[in-house]
Amino acid sequence: MSDSREPSVEPPRRRAWADLGPRLASALVLIAITVGALYIGSYFFAAVVGVAFGGAYREWETMVSRAPLTPPGIVLIGLVALSALGFPLWGAAGSGVVIALACVVALAMRGEGAWWRVLGLVIYGIIIIAALALRGDTLAGVWAGLYLGTIVWMTDSAAFFTGRQIGGEKLAPDISPSKTWSGALGGLALGTGAGLLVWIAVTDSPWWIGLALSALISILGQAGDLCESALKRFFRIKDSGDIIPGHGGLMDRLDSLTFGIVLVLFIGAANAGFDSVAEGLLYW
Repeated sequence: MSDSREPSVEPPRRRAWADLGPRLASALVLIAITVGALYIGSYFFAAVVGVAFGGAYREWETMVSRAPLTPPGIVLIGLVALSALGFPLWGAAGSGVVIALACVVALAMRGEGAWWRVLGLVIYGIIIIAALALRGDTLAGVWAGLYLGTIVWMTDSAAFFTGRQIGGEKLAPDISPSKTWSGALGGLALGTGAGLLVWIAVTDSPWWIGLALSALISILGQAGDLCESALKRFFRIKDSGDIIPGHGGLMDRLDSLTFGIVLVLFIGAANAGFDSVAEGLLYW
C-alpha cells in the first residue's frame, strides 16, 4: 500500500534579527563617544583610548588565565590604561615604558598564561601608541581617525548584515563558523567604498591611493577579526565579554583595528615622519 501523504516541506529558516535593536543602539553610542573623543583630542582622547584598551585587556587577562581576575591582573589592566595617558605627557617612549613595566609584572606572575599576558600587553601597547600618534594634535588627526574608523565600522557592519542575510559558503569554518564569503565580500565592498568617499571628501590626494588604502585596511580589519576568533577558539570561549549589548566584548569590537591601525602608522610615519602620521596618511 503506497503512502499518499505529501512529503513534509521544511519552511525556510528566517534570519534572526532579535539583536538588531541593541546592536544599533550600542553602535550609535560608540560612534558618538569615538567622534567626540577624536574631536576633543589631547588628554581626553588618551583617556578614552586608555579605558577602551584597559577594558579589552581585562577580557584578554581572563581569557588567557582561564580564571577570575586577581590583584596582579587588575594592576596590569591599570597599567594598560595608564600607558595611554603617558603618550601626551612623554610621547611613545612614555607609553612604551609603562607597557614594559606591565610586561615585567606579567612575567613575575608566572603560570602558563605569563607569555600570553606579555603578548596581549605588547599588542595593546602598539595599538594604543598607533592610535594616539595617528590623532596627534592637528585637525588632520581628526580626519585620519574618521577615515580609518569609517572603513573599519562599515566593513564590520556590512560583513555582519550581508553574511546573515545571504549566507552561503563559510569563509573559515574551522576558525569562525558564522563568517561567510558573502559577508567578507560585502564588508570589503562597502568598507572600501565608504573609505574612498571619506578620502575624497577630506583630501585632494589621488583617489586611487585612497581606494588602495581603503581596500587594504578593510581586508586587514577582517583578518584581525579572524585572528581574534582563532584565539577564542584556542581558549574555548565564545565571546570575549558581554559589556556591549548586541556586540559582545571590547575585544570583539577592537579586533578589526589591530592590523589596520598599525598599517596606517607605518605608512603615515614613512611618508611624513612619526610626528605627522595623519598628514603622512592623507596627503600625497
